[in-house]
Amino acid sequence: MAGQTLRVKELRPVFTAEQIAGRVQELAEMIDARFGQEPLVAVCVLKGGFVFFSDLVRCLRNPRLELDFVRLASYGKSEVSSGHVHFGKDVEIELCDKHVLVVEDIVDSGRSMRFLLDQFAARKPRSLSLAALVSKRERREANVVVDFAGFDLQQGFIVGYGLDYAEQYRALPGIYEIIPE
Repeated sequence: MAGQTLRVKELRPVFTAEQIAGRVQELAEMIDARFGQEPLVAVCVLKGGFVFFSDLVRCLRNPRLELDFVRLASYGKSEVSSGHVHFGKDVEIELCDKHVLVVEDIVDSGRSMRFLLDQFAARKPRSLSLAALVSKRERREANVVVDFAGFDLQQGFIVGYGLDYAEQYRALPGIYEIIPE
């Protein structure tokens, strides 16, 4: 299907809005337990991570939490990564000697996250962690550790709750697998 337009036959439910909300709360509790009241910079990876990021940071109890945003792209309008990572927007907060939590919608091949984590590691943060709503190993190519994984999936092309296909389906409240025609 690479390079072709995906024709959608069906959206099969994978995780409901209620399952996601429960898991986001659990992840927030794990993150709070790890960082306590220490200064923490949570960095949202746009665009897909924005819904997960918004819900997650509202569940965190750290009053010293700072928020920032970065934009990467490797998919364009295809369901297959192009292999080339675009770094469109950098963070504005200084990361040196701070705990940094990258918040991503999905870690699939891992190439985009490997790129971003390497970029941030060079800025000498106190610690660098990754939270992903979905950790999907089907096409994992880069060595990336997801410290806070919402859900593990082995296969399937998913959309909803911020995840998209060609900029569509982001606003769905749950996560669905696209079943092609």
